[in-house]
Amino acid sequence: MAKYHCEYHINGDKAGRVVLPKPVRDELQLSAGDSLEIETSEDQIVLRPVRNRVGMRKKQGIWVLDFDGPVSAADTNRVLQNIRRERERSALGGLNSKTLSATRRKSR
Repeated sequence: MAKYHCEYHINGDKAGRVVLPKPVRDELQLSAGDSLEIETSEDQIVLRPVRNRVGMRKKQGIWVLDFDGPVSAADTNRVLQNIRRERERSALGGLNSKTLSATRRKSR
């Protein structure tokens, strides 16, 4: 994400709501329903996106999983292995991994 300083002038409505300009929303990858943290100090208001959750967002027309940081290959592989084991257990009626290994050896 590029970091640069832009200045926009925006107006609030009667209820005090403001609309962030689209270039700002795009730069910060904000979409409808995203949470913002508000900090006030003397004559300034600072808005920061709250990024402590994992979710889906649309990027160039494709839904992608949105994380706060990179996910390692080891973490990805561990999650995939756990999902596969759980699916095997479910498909085989809840057999444990030792029984499953023995079943595989016998079928060879």
